[in-house]
Amino acid sequence: MASLARNDPFLKGFHSLPLQSPTRPQSSLLFRNVNVSFDNSGSPDFRINRGGGALMLKGCCSDSSRDQKARAFAPNNQLVRDFEARLEDRSTSINGRFVDDHGLCGMLPGFPDFPLTEKIVVAVDVDEVLGNFVSALNRFIADRYSLNHSVSEYHVYEFFRIWNCSRDEADFRVHEFFKTPYFKTGIYPIPGAQKALHKLSRLCKLSVVTSRQNVIKDHTVKWLEKHYPGVFHEMHFGNHFALDGESKSKSEICRSLGAKVLIDDNPRYAIECAEVGIRVLLFDYENSYPWCKTDSVDQHPLVTKVHNWDQVAVRRPTKWRSGV
Repeated sequence: MASLARNDPFLKGFHSLPLQSPTRPQSSLLFRNVNVSFDNSGSPDFRINRGGGALMLKGCCSDSSRDQKARAFAPNNQLVRDFEARLEDRSTSINGRFVDDHGLCGMLPGFPDFPLTEKIVVAVDVDEVLGNFVSALNRFIADRYSLNHSVSEYHVYEFFRIWNCSRDEADFRVHEFFKTPYFKTGIYPIPGAQKALHKLSRLCKLSVVTSRQNVIKDHTVKWLEKHYPGVFHEMHFGNHFALDGESKSKSEICRSLGAKVLIDDNPRYAIECAEVGIRVLLFDYENSYPWCKTDSVDQHPLVTKVHNWDQVAVRRPTKWRSGV
């Protein structure tokens, strides 16, 4: 049984905690008795439970005449409770690091993959941040309406102004675009996004917050699962510029998530979220988005421009809590 306990990966953390050190006397640790009992039930497993304020190891052995007691220790009551929770659910991990339902991660001495600190919530836009929406839309508009536009013409992210038509007509054209292969198979990931987001997902709880309409929700979810598998915890749709249904502002969605950071390309959404205390990384890919060139975002202390995903990935999410 002693050999089994030493070799179990979940118990190795106990052995790695120091019994005594000059800076941490032995009396500062809370020692607990651990009862190790054997029975002849035939099961090869053992369980660790806490009862009466102590850790209880219940094991199985073919020799029913043996009954032994051993000693183990834990630094405090919270470690005991967390250790039990960790044993109950070992199903979720990211690159070998345990993450529980509350999005906890970090390192605890003696437990190299034990959750310690809550992940910061980061909201991520879809169009022009994760995928090249406008480029695909321009191809559709050119073929369907014989109107040739380039991304460089979109000084505002309001299509009716660029196409010289009514807002209703622009909304109709966009919804027509949704039904075509230009939209369904013609939008590709922004270069560098996949690699950067996989890196950030180890340190942050990433959630999609998009203004996209409910009518394309299912397709959007499938697109994200295809190009960004396992990256996002949640997906939220604002339903802006929709033909029907209620819409929800990005700042409202971000605040409901507890998001500390928004990565978005639209200055209007950037200012809206910055005004309620959310840090914004305004994504202007390769400095090629004309609609990002506004004085209001350049002057706001909570808005920072980034020109590619490498600039996002090198940032330190731990400092985003304090607004650095």
